[in-house]
Amino acid sequence: MIGGVGYFPEFLCGEQQRTLVAAIASVLQEAPFFTPVMPRSGKSFSVCMTNTGPLGWVSDRQGGYRYQACHPNTGRRWPPIPQSVLDVWSSVAEYSHPPEACLVNYYRPGARMGLHQDRDEEELAAPVVSISLGDTGLFRIAADRQGPSSVVKLRSGDVLVMAGPARLSYHGIDRILGGSSRLLTGPLFPDGGRINLTLRRVTRP
Repeated sequence: MIGGVGYFPEFLCGEQQRTLVAAIASVLQEAPFFTPVMPRSGKSFSVCMTNTGPLGWVSDRQGGYRYQACHPNTGRRWPPIPQSVLDVWSSVAEYSHPPEACLVNYYRPGARMGLHQDRDEEELAAPVVSISLGDTGLFRIAADRQGPSSVVKLRSGDVLVMAGPARLSYHGIDRILGGSSRLLTGPLFPDGGRINLTLRRVTRP
């Protein structure tokens, strides 16, 4: 594993996970999922997403990858980051300022995320904190695209931190192990799947 990666398996108990899912359900009432597209090709992502916090990450052909204060479809400001999510950041980030963006990525069965860097932020001294909920995701991380990589099974309740040398690592989700969790159910998540919450500081303090 690359230096600077902090892996906290089973960091959240079942009750804490259910609290986070309930908080996300409330977020979706104000900021429903949308499907971003690649700036160059216009191809849709296989994941859908929304955001919480002062800033949210979006992608389209017109403006490319960027952060903005409003939902791209509704035009409304993103809802605040739930306190239960901020508590995780406070526990593991080892950074003295709060996050400004929390991406909510929803992986249905069959969805994936190719290797990429998180480098659209001004403040690269802050870590990226990832919270996994629902089905297990096969997470791949590498120092560069051509070099060796490591794969970690991120299960529901696991937390991962990328800081220091790992802050600009290449990472992605190879695939989702469908049916590995029963956390996501009901009308919002009829197919189960996986939610990943990604916390970032965007601007320099």
